[in-house]
Amino acid sequence: MFRERVRRVILPPAQENIDKLEKVIKEGNYYGAQQMYKSTSARYVSAERYSDALNVLQSGACLQLDKAQITCGSELSLLFAETLAKAKVSYDEDTLDDDDLQKLSEAIAAAKTRVEGCSSFLKAAIKWSAEFGAHRYGSPELHDMLADYMYSESPEVDIGKVSFHFVRGRNPKKFASALVNFMGKCYPGEDDLAIVRAILMYLSLGNLRDANKLMDEVKMEVELKNLNFPSSELTEFVNYLLLTLQRDALPLFNMLRQTYKSSIDRESTFNELLDEIAEKFYGVRRRNPLEGIGDFFKMMGGE
Repeated sequence: MFRERVRRVILPPAQENIDKLEKVIKEGNYYGAQQMYKSTSARYVSAERYSDALNVLQSGACLQLDKAQITCGSELSLLFAETLAKAKVSYDEDTLDDDDLQKLSEAIAAAKTRVEGCSSFLKAAIKWSAEFGAHRYGSPELHDMLADYMYSESPEVDIGKVSFHFVRGRNPKKFASALVNFMGKCYPGEDDLAIVRAILMYLSLGNLRDANKLMDEVKMEVELKNLNFPSSELTEFVNYLLLTLQRDALPLFNMLRQTYKSSIDRESTFNELLDEIAEKFYGVRRRNPLEGIGDFFKMMGGE
């Protein structure tokens, strides 16, 4: 009787492969190196040596990006984020500064400056941080990075999708700058919509503090730049709304919705957002909680 012998492949330390693959990159064989980075990291993942896999992917992503190999660097960056999830690496407030995970911020920085596919990478990183971190919607820092990237690098800015990520971040001041900048580029009549949409999106998450801060920052920046703040019934409505939500005043909230109905109806999503705000602040249950706002947020997030 023969006994089958299982050969166990002993994987070397990650640095050996990193050095070897760096030589392949320096020789200009970018495609060959790419396949080797993917297969090598996959072997480390199979062996559950996730730290080694992450080191290989981070090194490969940064080297490929440094050589302007955009597609290759983007692919490895995305694999890096997906491997964080596979490894079930926990995310906390210090993750981006932790020595062991410094590779994440380095890869993000590299992708942000050079990669068209940066948004895919950051979305994967946000998904990881939501699954293995304390924030339901994912890391606020990563949302801010993605919002900033989408606004500054996208050929045609979708301010709704940019707003989706900014309201899940922690930088109302930068969000205000983006909105004021957008006001100078958008079509007539879009400026007040952009501001009010942003305020309502903050409020739909129950975040009255940052909604107020955003409004204050927008008004300050408009004044500093000698611009005119959009004056319309819609902005008048949202100013009253911010005051109303500071107290228990559901009848006044409903009266405002009725009084400014024609302005609110300028964008269909505003009523969905206001339904969510009524639930968050006054406990008013939506008629069908499975529809509406969830689909709107999915659309805005581009998932």
